[in-house]
Amino acid sequence: MVDIILKKKRERPVQLHHPWIFSGAIDLVRGKPQPGDTVRVLDAGKQFLAWGHFSPCSEIRIRAVEWDENSPPDEKWLSDRIKASVQKRDLLKGTDSKRLIFGESDHLPGLVADQYNEYLVLQTLTPAMEKWKAFLVRELAGIIRPKAIYERNDTESRGLEGLEPACSVLYGASWPGLIPVSENGLKILVDLEHGQKTGYYLDQRMNRRIVARFAEGRSILDCFSYSGGFSLFCLSRGAVSVTCVDSSAEALDLVEKNMKLNQLPPDRYTGINGNAFEVLRKMRDQGKKLDMIILDPPKLAPSGSHVRKALRAYKDINLLAFKLLNPGGILVTFSCSGGVDMSTFRTMISWACQDAGIDAQIIGQLSQAEDHPIRLSFPESEYLRGLICRVP
Repeated sequence: MVDIILKKKRERPVQLHHPWIFSGAIDLVRGKPQPGDTVRVLDAGKQFLAWGHFSPCSEIRIRAVEWDENSPPDEKWLSDRIKASVQKRDLLKGTDSKRLIFGESDHLPGLVADQYNEYLVLQTLTPAMEKWKAFLVRELAGIIRPKAIYERNDTESRGLEGLEPACSVLYGASWPGLIPVSENGLKILVDLEHGQKTGYYLDQRMNRRIVARFAEGRSILDCFSYSGGFSLFCLSRGAVSVTCVDSSAEALDLVEKNMKLNQLPPDRYTGINGNAFEVLRKMRDQGKKLDMIILDPPKLAPSGSHVRKALRAYKDINLLAFKLLNPGGILVTFSCSGGVDMSTFRTMISWACQDAGIDAQIIGQLSQAEDHPIRLSFPESEYLRGLICRVP
């Protein structure tokens, strides 16, 4: 067994069950751990703190997974964790698609498992979970009985762990192309092989339903629309028109397919293939006005070093949106950058509001769906933040 001994006064976060142990906190390594090995974490006085998974290439050198010294993480431990995580999602209603395992939030760092109807998509993002991959597939196949399990290990984070990208069939049928999933009364086509994230933005499920409550009678601009989730729900709730803006022509083609699938009126939809920042500037220059604007940009601050630049971009696009809204208009704006907390995000929105010369109100605050739980001992698990603002 390998022992990892921490420096003096570096044990407190581990005692509070924060799972990340950075390389700078380590004083001594007893043994020769290999990538993905299970190690014991000890304080400077050689007292047990936690069991963890070792990752030699990452700044997060160890991910603590178990704080009971008598419960070392073995196959039974992992099987029990998987079953517990899946069982917690049993109460989720109104959909056949959900996140079954959400990494650190489910005490399984580096593991993501998403269910899309009869299919599963798996991400093993650390050496430990990569090492356990075959076992994970067997366990999930036995619990869920899916038609197939696919891996979408094409994220940049794997490179930080010394892992190569990989997309393949792990179990069952070949890649199925577009599959329909159900969400609160609508059907959404999902591309499991090439789609964003693992195929769809499951984390916005609750927010799509909430935002649609404001849609009736409004003209809506949906920026960074991807497959049109927000727009579909807004049209189904009586929006006068929706305009989807996305830099991907394939995404806009998917919006049209989803419109037809749900028999929504095509004359109320317009797609614009372009950069959302540029589209908003052009609309401002043309004197365009709208009743609701939805901003759901990609992650602009992947790490703390990118926050300042990201805030400038967030402010720019929200300022443009405020200027395009009619009196009484609604701005729904999101950040999925983990480095931008809600307080910082709200402050940035207030700057944009001031520069736009208006005095808006926040009438709603949004977060990630319940199958993406926020672990209180791991604040980094809260990454999706949204505000619903109303202009005078």
